[in-house]
Amino acid sequence: MRIFLTGATGFIGSAIVPELLQAGHQVIGVTRSDEGAKALEAAGAEVYRGTLEDPRGLRDGAAEADAVIHTAFDHDFSRFVQNCEKDSRVIAALGEALAGSDRPLVITSGVGMGSPGHGELAVEDVFNPDHPNPRIASELAGNALLDAGINVSVVRLPQVHNPVKQGLISPLIEIARQKGVSAYVGEGRNRYSAGHVSDAARLYRLAVEKRQPGARYHAVGEEGVEVRAIAEALGRGLKLPAVSIAPDEAAEHFGWMAMFAPMDLPASSALTQQRLGWRPTGQTLIADLDAMRY
Repeated sequence: MRIFLTGATGFIGSAIVPELLQAGHQVIGVTRSDEGAKALEAAGAEVYRGTLEDPRGLRDGAAEADAVIHTAFDHDFSRFVQNCEKDSRVIAALGEALAGSDRPLVITSGVGMGSPGHGELAVEDVFNPDHPNPRIASELAGNALLDAGINVSVVRLPQVHNPVKQGLISPLIEIARQKGVSAYVGEGRNRYSAGHVSDAARLYRLAVEKRQPGARYHAVGEEGVEVRAIAEALGRGLKLPAVSIAPDEAAEHFGWMAMFAPMDLPASSALTQQRLGWRPTGQTLIADLDAMRY
């Protein structure tokens, strides 16, 4: 297939490109920069210039493809709500490009959308439309396309990691450097689900090949890693003490990350593994944190 890939030079997208090429697909990779274009050409992908701020341009590029994988997202969390709304507009535009066909569109969301409530295990067959996380906008946009007859499926991400980046944990490293301690809230028993970037890339490929409308998949290798264990790993790497802080001190300590620091976000990938034959094989989150060059 000729697959149109947004976010092709991002953390996950840059792992998806070789995964697709090695499986015999052609990749049309979206980038906004000359540097990104050079990286895509070197990897063997075609280059398409586009931005999230121009959904019509992305629609036009997607119209020439056999399938679309959408991983691009603006990770400026100071504008998280607006960026989630921007993502919904892009998803709508990509869906327009595929109207009247069975060409698949794989979009991206977070595993929290599959959680029935705080601290409850997120599963693929649950979609909580009342979830307070603004990222729900992405799946709501996908549902609207499904209702319009577009072949949409969703890959939900946990904290995706390698020894360089780890999702929401990467900003925690910078906060720890600034504050001189690696902190967790309360007892730190809340959990983050996690998955290695190579496993996530393979899951996107399997999802687009499966072409199953309405399917939701979880790129989860570990159902729940305690945040205290994460903070202790960061402390080892940064040579800083790991300390508990009270919930009422979280906003001052973590800044914009305060909304995420106490969240309990366990998630399962049992149904994903059953339905796609996908098996996570990458390093664990703590192993990657211990292997980092801090």
